[in-house]
Amino acid sequence: AALGSVHPRTLRNRPDGTLPLEDIEAVIRPDDVHHPRSRLIILENTHNRCHGSPLSPAYMRRVREIADRHGLKIHVDGARIFNSAVAQNLNVRELAADADSVQFCLSKGLAAPVGCVVTGTRDFIERARRARKSVGGGLRQAGVLAAAGIVALEEMVDRLAEDHANARKLAEGLDGMDGISVNLEFVRTNILFAGIEREGMSAQKLAAALKSEGVLVGAVGPRQIRAVTNYHVTAQDIERALTAFRKVLG
Repeated sequence: AALGSVHPRTLRNRPDGTLPLEDIEAVIRPDDVHHPRSRLIILENTHNRCHGSPLSPAYMRRVREIADRHGLKIHVDGARIFNSAVAQNLNVRELAADADSVQFCLSKGLAAPVGCVVTGTRDFIERARRARKSVGGGLRQAGVLAAAGIVALEEMVDRLAEDHANARKLAEGLDGMDGISVNLEFVRTNILFAGIEREGMSAQKLAAALKSEGVLVGAVGPRQIRAVTNYHVTAQDIERALTAFRKVLG
């Protein structure tokens, strides 16, 4: 807010990662000197904290209609937008078509060591580079990282389906265990959330116990954990993880 002169107005997502269309329209501010102007709708695809859920082109088109009615732009936080495309058997262009700008990560699912890319019109990118410079951004001799990014885009997209299959395998294995719960309906990409039902077991305790067995998960609430599959996690690793879960859950 301080650097961008932006006044955000947040909405609660549905479990599938979408923002209710009626809620988006309801919070667009009228042209009133007493309020900031509404300028931008920001969506996340896939939605990290909503089970890694993918947003569909049909949903994006509906949001585009709202944006056009009110003269707004759309930005997509597409850190894992290639996961969304693979999960829906789409070309990623179909998910970006209704956005004015999209950011995606070369790391995370695409397995580069570091890096993100911001896309948009030529005018937008020129303005973005100036904004980046004004806050001290920039990187010298970035060719080595750019080379890794090219490998990520050319060789790592199609294999994302392996991560999705491994996440599903983990979810199905956990779903049959006492003391932990998984909603299989939401496991569509590479992110898995699980609730802890064992009395006396917190998310922090479970994460620590799993770490001692060589399995890393994140505690994202008092009784909820998050696990993410990626290039470095194999189907054999999923079996090892399930064995570790059985051990620490007793």
